[in-house]
Amino acid sequence: MATWLKRAVTAEVRADADRKVRDIVEGILNDIESRGDEAVRELSVKFDGWDRSDYRLSDDEINQCIESLDKQAIHDIEFAQKQVRGFAEKQRKALQDIEVETTPGVILGHRNIPVNAAGCYVPGGKYPLLASAHMSVITAKVAGVPRVITCAPPFEGRPAPAIVAAQAMAGADAIYALGGVQAVGAMAIGTESIDPVDMLVGPGNAFVAEAKRQLFGRVGIDLFAGPTETMVIADETVDGEICATDLLGQAEHGPDSPAIMITDSEKLARDTMAEVERLLDILPTREIARQAWDNFGEVILCADHAEMLEVANDYANEHVQVMTGDDDYFLDNMTNYGALFIGPRTNVAYGDKVIGTNHTLPTKKAARYTGGLWVGKFLKTCTYQKVLSDEATTMMGEYCSRLCALEGFAGHGEQANIRVRRYGGRNVPYAGAATPREPVEG
Repeated sequence: MATWLKRAVTAEVRADADRKVRDIVEGILNDIESRGDEAVRELSVKFDGWDRSDYRLSDDEINQCIESLDKQAIHDIEFAQKQVRGFAEKQRKALQDIEVETTPGVILGHRNIPVNAAGCYVPGGKYPLLASAHMSVITAKVAGVPRVITCAPPFEGRPAPAIVAAQAMAGADAIYALGGVQAVGAMAIGTESIDPVDMLVGPGNAFVAEAKRQLFGRVGIDLFAGPTETMVIADETVDGEICATDLLGQAEHGPDSPAIMITDSEKLARDTMAEVERLLDILPTREIARQAWDNFGEVILCADHAEMLEVANDYANEHVQVMTGDDDYFLDNMTNYGALFIGPRTNVAYGDKVIGTNHTLPTKKAARYTGGLWVGKFLKTCTYQKVLSDEATTMMGEYCSRLCALEGFAGHGEQANIRVRRYGGRNVPYAGAATPREPVEG
């Protein structure tokens, strides 16, 4: 049976925090709904200390941001975007429209149709996370979305040049220097100056994630991508330093970022916890990482790889770093995760920044039912059907009529019967003449 050498705060503590976030977000969204741009501006001043008459950046402002970066920075952004675009293009090619003749005269098909407008949130209040621009804007554009807008908060009192450059280089159609719930709400609800979108994507803090949850239905969303989660699955084939580095490398995202270790080696577990404490003395982001580790860090000791797998699947974590003597066992058998990072030569930071897979991933156990952001999230797979012959519509109509009668749907049945009469020459009585049945849902 698994043993917790270190546990996170209780579920009750987390639930209380979630309730407070829900209430705050609901009030903000209602305010944006009723007052539009005026509310957005007040919220931006309140939360970001950022006041503008128009939060959309002009072409001159965008160009100034790009020109402020040195050649190496531009080259590095281009390299990362090339990796993201290349993988997204391969994914898009894997999604094919189809059309098949399922029975003589009956044609069925589907088309993969991009949404008309997407809003991409790029977090950047604590750190200028330009990578989120690659992941969202490029992926949407590869999917074929005609209108892609972005919002990112100001960084240190102005638009973050690297974020703005990344958004522009990725192909954003409009860039707004706007953060938090006010940004997500404005994109989904629409204001006097921002036309609403059909879909919201991108990671964010607990407030952004909750805003997306409350707006889901009004618009589509990619997934529930809240505070970053990381998990390290390791055995004695690696050491405590690399495990601690990979845990804290993600814990620095925010004070509520879970960092979890699963191992079958008590020595490695103890060594890792000691290394965490050592690194927290020297890590420049230790203030945030310390809070995350103290409150949301966990170390779980298991009997063997099978139990490690069972615990990991139950957690359904966002990022899962696997460093064991049998990494393929976890690749072949894990079912609940946002993204896997296999072997000590890879790591979550590669996925976050440069390697090409998408870093917008499910959190809070959403990996049980969804994967991460990819081109398919921006596509609607819509079916169509054609019946080409009199014989085919007559045959389908007769089956349909009888099935409708079983359900008591006379109107549905008559849709079939009129085709049987017109195209099949059959003397089928009007469906309303049948013995009435109570209509049922369906």
